[in-house]
Amino acid sequence: MSEHSRDRTDRQRPDSIAKVLAIPYMLDVSTREGTDGEWVCRLEYPELDGCVAEGRNALDAYERVESMREEWLLRCLVAGRRIPTPRPALRNP
Repeated sequence: MSEHSRDRTDRQRPDSIAKVLAIPYMLDVSTREGTDGEWVCRLEYPELDGCVAEGRNALDAYERVESMREEWLLRCLVAGRRIPTPRPALRNP
């Protein structure tokens, strides 16, 4: 994130940033065979275009995809774009 973008984000109300980062988006987790024949864990936030990470283990992939999610949402706030609404739960508890 550029310094100018960060300055604009810092001027946002902290509670709105916290609320946006707390939105419970669905996280899709799957495994697939990588190009080298090894299996990888793939994590993706379908509502957040491009927020996809793969790793040899789920924790590595999760840390990367979470960082992407935060950056994606902060860029939306800075640009004044609409924050996507998460999908409804597949079933009610």
